[in-house]
Amino acid sequence: MTGRRRRSSARVKGLAGPKAEKTVSLALQGGGAHGAFTWGVLDAILEDGRLAIEALSGTSAGAMNAVVLSEGWLEGGADGARAKLESFWRAISVDGKYGGSERSLIDTMLGAWGSNGTPPGLIWFEMFSKVASPYDVNPLNINPLRGVIADLIDFEKVRASQDVKLFIAATNVRTGKIKVFNGDELSPDHLMASACLPMLFQAVEIAGEAYWDGGYMGNPALFPLFYEAHCDDIMLVQINPLQRKELPTNARAIQDRLNEITFNASLLRELRAIEFVNKLVDSGKLPTEEYKRVLMHRIDGGPPLAQLTSSSRMNADWDFLLRLRDMGRAAAKRWLKRNYEAIGKAGTLDLKEAIS
Repeated sequence: MTGRRRRSSARVKGLAGPKAEKTVSLALQGGGAHGAFTWGVLDAILEDGRLAIEALSGTSAGAMNAVVLSEGWLEGGADGARAKLESFWRAISVDGKYGGSERSLIDTMLGAWGSNGTPPGLIWFEMFSKVASPYDVNPLNINPLRGVIADLIDFEKVRASQDVKLFIAATNVRTGKIKVFNGDELSPDHLMASACLPMLFQAVEIAGEAYWDGGYMGNPALFPLFYEAHCDDIMLVQINPLQRKELPTNARAIQDRLNEITFNASLLRELRAIEFVNKLVDSGKLPTEEYKRVLMHRIDGGPPLAQLTSSSRMNADWDFLLRLRDMGRAAAKRWLKRNYEAIGKAGTLDLKEAIS
């Protein structure tokens, strides 16, 4: 049953600085370059210093942010995590020092970004991908992200760490089920699996199983935080809009909205499950000794982030990433100012409104 409390007498561990007063688990959505918004949120939380982080659940770009933060903390606490996050996003930017010929291939496929709009190469690629697969157009399975991750992250150190719980989601291609990898088994392949867009890259093979982007089945996966984390507070960093007022009427807008709906479906199911269990706990039908009443929180980009096109998730221009980071920092600071006192006492996300 979703919401069953993990029972243990062990002390809650986490990434905690000297000012940490409250503990949360973080759930980080994926969304390509828009993950730089999450970078900004994490940067502000780390700078503030009052929150300890017990667990991190992430998908795709959210998985990257989670592992980069964790490894950076191991190297140098909050300051080390902030520096490592900046190094990662700088490295994957268009003018970053990583990628070489691998980046050139992807840039050729997608085209260069101009000052606005959709890159012309992306339109061509989407049309071509309907009749050809990455096994045809990218037979060497080149992925520039893998080189960045392998260079920046000491996975042996991450696997050995007991400081924070890590949960990285991918989609099993053959079964269609979600697969959540734990921190003690992570490698570059696991992150590549979580971020594997099936029309761009070949499925990632791990232990004889094939995986695609985790966003199809868990964006992000919340259930590991029900079962494996002790703290009741879950902070969702959401970068994919749940609702849009305008009706999409052209082909690009329709496809963008379909992508948003697809990658939010699993999140909505889990939010419904949280609301259901919370109601049963509140009514006394489920015992608090056995079932967790989740205190759900959310930081999102609001209208400024929602106004960005879905295709801008492939915009790796450094100035654009910095713009998203600053949006994330501002959003986190506003949230902390308004809601910090509620942590540990009450959820600040209106679940009924979110799922209605």
